Amino acid sequence: MRVFKREKEQPAAARAQLRGGETHPFGQLGGYIPLHSPASTLYRSIREAVPIVDAAILKLIRLAGGVEARCPDRHAERLLNEFFSTVPTGRGQRGIQSFLDAYLDSMLTCGRAVGEMVPGRGGREIAAVLCGNIDGVEVKEGDSPLEFTLCQRRDGGLCEPLPRQELLLFTPYNPEPESPYGVSLLRSMPFLTDILLKIYQTIGVNWERAGNVRFAVIYRPPGDGLDRVRAQERSAQLAREWGRAMQQTRSGSVHDFVAVGDVDIRVIGADNQVLDCQVPVRQIMEQLIARTGIPPFLLGLSWSSTERMSTQQADMMTSEITALRRNLEPVLERIATLWLRMHGFGCSAVMEWEDINLQDEVEEAKAELYRQQARRIELENRRLEA
Repeated sequence: MRVFKREKEQPAAARAQLRGGETHPFGQLGGYIPLHSPASTLYRSIREAVPIVDAAILKLIRLAGGVEARCPDRHAERLLNEFFSTVPTGRGQRGIQSFLDAYLDSMLTCGRAVGEMVPGRGGREIAAVLCGNIDGVEVKEGDSPLEFTLCQRRDGGLCEPLPRQELLLFTPYNPEPESPYGVSLLRSMPFLTDILLKIYQTIGVNWERAGNVRFAVIYRPPGDGLDRVRAQERSAQLAREWGRAMQQTRSGSVHDFVAVGDVDIRVIGADNQVLDCQVPVRQIMEQLIARTGIPPFLLGLSWSSTERMSTQQADMMTSEITALRRNLEPVLERIATLWLRMHGFGCSAVMEWEDINLQDEVEEAKAELYRQQARRIELENRRLEA
């Protein structure tokens, strides 16, 4: 009887492919579901994740500043402007401009802003003007659109009206008819921001893989049976010698790698083509910047822009800043009116903003010269006709 002994199969060399589940640190953007409730945490994450969006909002805040009060009573005007420049606004800051910066920052980012006028002892002075946290404040609408109450949700879940509503300041940014909370400037950005961060995260991962070179050492045993049996042993020996060579290379010494047989060494990823990200990144950036209303050249972007186009963009930027100032004027007028009444003045105050200058002074001087020349020609024509 003939017995055939089956040859024991040798295990093949190990193959490994490690791929981590890395994602960008702002995972909340990918799981965002548009709802009517304000998502202030999400909008702050967008500013933190995309520096150009944060820079655009800060430029809007800086350009919108600079205001003084004008009153019929010159004495009241001088005292009121002195109060505007010295009033405490919290966290070691003074001046109404620091309050407006924080107030406008909250209004643009979260879609609404809330503040408080803190009266001093005796009710004869405004001790401070503070900007509050909008996360804990809710709006309860009244019987008419002109009536609303600011409430605060307590630990037990109850929504209680805040006392002294006449001292509270509230401004929604572009409120919708069905929502009194306003609309954030960043409302349309979560989807595009998530795509942009995925592109940047992928670029970082690809550079980490391609920049720190990985090698693939491939050993092909000959056709004879002896080498096939010892394939596992020789693969382990090649791995040890290759690791020793790489370790000595890191320490600065040169170590040659010698192998017997058909051994192939390749760089992992060297033959792969990295996707071009300039076109999609620019398209997304154009959408984000267009939402802020900031001309690209103000953010340091050298996109194609003619001189006339830059002038028109600056004019549009001026209209955007003027619209922001219109949202802040009611708040300033309430603060000024309360201060005037506390100090016994019966006049009212009108806010006068600084001129918005985004144009070249040389061009403005030429425009003024042309206007004066046109005026002189017009007067001469009238004199000749007479």
